[in-house]
Amino acid sequence: MNLALLFSMPKTSSKSWGLVLTLVLSSALVWTSGAAYAQSSKPVSRTSDKSVKPKEGSVAASKAQGAKNKPEATAKRNPQSNRSVSKAKAPATAKSTKHATASVKQVRTERNLNAAQARPVRASFGQLAGLHSTSDALDLHSSVALVVDQETHEILYRKNDHAVLPIASLTKLMTGLVIAESNLSMDEPIKITQADVDTEKGSSSRLAVGTVLSRGELMHLSLMSSENRAANALGRTYPGGLGVFVDRMNQRASSLGMKDTRYVEPTGLSSRNQSSASDLAVLVSAAYKEPMLREWSTSHGREVEVGRRTLQYNNTNRLVKNPAWDIGLQKTGYISEAGRCLVMQTQVSGRKLIMVFLDSAGKLSRLGDAERVRNWLENKPALHSGQPLARQYLPG
Repeated sequence: MNLALLFSMPKTSSKSWGLVLTLVLSSALVWTSGAAYAQSSKPVSRTSDKSVKPKEGSVAASKAQGAKNKPEATAKRNPQSNRSVSKAKAPATAKSTKHATASVKQVRTERNLNAAQARPVRASFGQLAGLHSTSDALDLHSSVALVVDQETHEILYRKNDHAVLPIASLTKLMTGLVIAESNLSMDEPIKITQADVDTEKGSSSRLAVGTVLSRGELMHLSLMSSENRAANALGRTYPGGLGVFVDRMNQRASSLGMKDTRYVEPTGLSSRNQSSASDLAVLVSAAYKEPMLREWSTSHGREVEVGRRTLQYNNTNRLVKNPAWDIGLQKTGYISEAGRCLVMQTQVSGRKLIMVFLDSAGKLSRLGDAERVRNWLENKPALHSGQPLARQYLPG
């Protein structure tokens, strides 16, 4: 209320002046309350009270988040530029995804390798017997070795050749010999059954239960690719059954003079199938007389029709594809108790030889041992001159 107007009013009674004074005081009170309310409604300044928490979503809140939220704050300030940045970073994101996938694969590979290394390695019978400590002139990795002239039976190289050890799939050479001499039809169809599934080692096979192949096809896969279900099916379908077949295997070994040899099944998965290098040289010599064993054990590969599928099988011995080698018959074998094994009939410098390598350490070491022996024989003058290298012979 204007004070000048108040004093210009004509003098009235004291009662009138009291009314006027009441109105003035009421107006002043209303004005003071409004000013206080207006002051309290103003936004708090950042500099007036630093202890007040900034509102969520404000610039101050964004800054308080630090480097972690900088990209998000930038996007809010400039959405258009953020879209450009996102487009520019798209290829980099794809590369990051590829790198992440590669990293995951690498971690898995390393984990598998670590698991394999942590898994205990079962020592072979030869290692347990200390045969690998035997030194030899050619420093072979096989703890047992024997090289014999096939025609004269002259021993050209030997190392622990009378040690009796598990022979793994070299067993299948006797399996093939018994079948070849049985005069059974090679065209007769044979079905793979649950009885042929490996319960000894749990090994896998591409011949599913129910597969039907001819006896000849099973023989081929057994000798060339060391197919275990094929070998077991050959023994199971032998007249009289599997037991009669195993008995026949042992009888044939005895008739050949293989005194160190014993068979309990036709595949070689059992470590109880055992023999010596000297006995196996005799077996190779006998098996070499069967044309189908020579052909099927040295063939490079074969396609087999199994239902709607065509399966490609290859030879387990890569030396048969090597033009430097002339191999007439061969068989490989492996189980942990036997190590890597190999028997071969071959020609070196025009001389027919039988080579036996047992309990070799390392996947390719048996082949390396065969190469060492061949190089040694080719460069040894006595072999070319026809003079004996040693006055030792195998029976037969």
